[in-house]
Amino acid sequence: MRALARAQAGAGDQVRVITATPGHQGVPTRSQILDGEEIDGIYVHRVAMRLPFDLPIHLRTRAHVGDLLTANAVDVVHVHTGVISPFAWGALRATHELSIPTLITVHSMWGPLARPAFRATYEIGRLSRWGMQVSAVSRNAADLIAATVPDVGEVLVVPNGIDPSQWQVERPPRDDSELKVVTVMRLAPRKRIIALLRVIDQARRSDRRISLTVIGDGPVRSRAEKFTRDHGLSGAVTFTGRLDAGDIKIVFANSDVFIQPSIKESFGLAALEARSAGLPVVARAGTGTTEFITDGKEGLIAADDAGLTTALIRLARDRELLGALVAHNLATPPAQTWPAVLEQVRLGYLAAAVRNGN
Repeated sequence: MRALARAQAGAGDQVRVITATPGHQGVPTRSQILDGEEIDGIYVHRVAMRLPFDLPIHLRTRAHVGDLLTANAVDVVHVHTGVISPFAWGALRATHELSIPTLITVHSMWGPLARPAFRATYEIGRLSRWGMQVSAVSRNAADLIAATVPDVGEVLVVPNGIDPSQWQVERPPRDDSELKVVTVMRLAPRKRIIALLRVIDQARRSDRRISLTVIGDGPVRSRAEKFTRDHGLSGAVTFTGRLDAGDIKIVFANSDVFIQPSIKESFGLAALEARSAGLPVVARAGTGTTEFITDGKEGLIAADDAGLTTALIRLARDRELLGALVAHNLATPPAQTWPAVLEQVRLGYLAAAVRNGN
C-alpha cells in the first residue's frame, strides 16, 4: 500500500491513507486520528485501538472513517481487503453513507471456506446496489469472485505493482556445484513452508546439490526448523528471519531459483520481485503468480507438489534451461510496472464513479 500511495503521489494525485495499524507511536487519540501523520509526503490516519496482538480492528471504524472522509473531501475511496477484513467492511459502510465512489480490491483467493464468507458479506453489504466496483489483484482471483457472486458484475483486475529497476542485482559467476533455491514468505500455515521443506527433501533424494534459503518469520518457524532437523536438512536449509529489501537483494544475487509453494497466492509480490532480479520462479498452477510467470518462459509451473520437486531436479540438471530462463527475465521487464498499474487503478476509479452515478 505504501508503494502504491507513493506511486500515485508521484503521478500527481493527492493521497491519504486510512489504516487500522497503530504504528510505532502507539494507539492515537481522536485528534491524532483526525490530524494524521505525514510519511513520505502522504498523510496517514491510524484508526487504531489497543487490542491483543495489535489486531487491525476498531469498534468504531465506520464512525471514524466517516469523520475523516467528511473532514477531507475525496473523489474516490480505494478499499483493500482480504478474506477477513472487519476494518475494510466498516470503511465500506462509511463510503456508502457518504455516497463516495469506491473501488474494492481483494488481495486474497476466495477458496472453499472463503467463498461462502464473501457471499454472506456481499448479501449483507449489498455491494452491487451500493454502486461499488469490485476488483482483484489477478485474473484467477477475480474469476473466483465472479463465480461466487454472479450479480457482482464485472470484476476488474488491479494488480500489485513494482519498479523493476529497484530489484536489479549484480549476479556473480555461477557454477554447477549447487542449485541455490530461495523463498520469501511469512512463515504461516497458508504459505505452506512445511510442504516446501518436504519438496526440498524429496528433490535432494535425487540431486544433493539442491539447497534452500528461507527469508521470513512467523508462527510456524519453530515447527519448520524442527522439521529441518528431524529430516537431516540442517546443512541444506537456512532460515534468515525477516530481512529488509537490501538484504533480500543480496540473497537473490547469490541464488539460482525462487520457489513459491502457496496454493492460495492471489498475486505473489515476492515472486515478482525475484523475477525482476532475474531469478526463474517455480510455482503452483491456479495461483495469481501465473499472471506473470509462464511455464518455460519466466519459470516453471507445477500442477502439484510432486511437480515442484520435478521442476527443481530439472533445473539442477539442465543448466542450459536455467540459463535461458535467467536471460529472459533479465532482458524482459514484467508488465506490472507502476505506470501500467496506475492506469489500471485509474480505470477502476472511473468504473467506480460510473457505478456510483457520478
